[in-house]
Amino acid sequence: MADPTRTTLLEFPCQFPIKIMGGRVDDFAQEIVAVVLRHAPDFDPSTVEMRPSRKGNYLALTCTVRAVSQDQLDALYRELTSHPLVKVVL
Repeated sequence: MADPTRTTLLEFPCQFPIKIMGGRVDDFAQEIVAVVLRHAPDFDPSTVEMRPSRKGNYLALTCTVRAVSQDQLDALYRELTSHPLVKVVL
């Protein structure tokens, strides 16, 4: 039977991938990694997956974090979406 107080479908802790897209500018990846590390200090920056857009104007980063709570993910998402270099967070 489902727990009525539960507000998320995720089981914590879990590995949670976050895709961050932004303009292909100097230090984009480093700035995003710094934000991720503030919220997930055990994140390994060497695991970041980077994919440039077809025309090379944008860069997509996938950061898989060890999520320990919904609050942690919400705070990370809020900071990433408010970052001036970020266009989209999925």
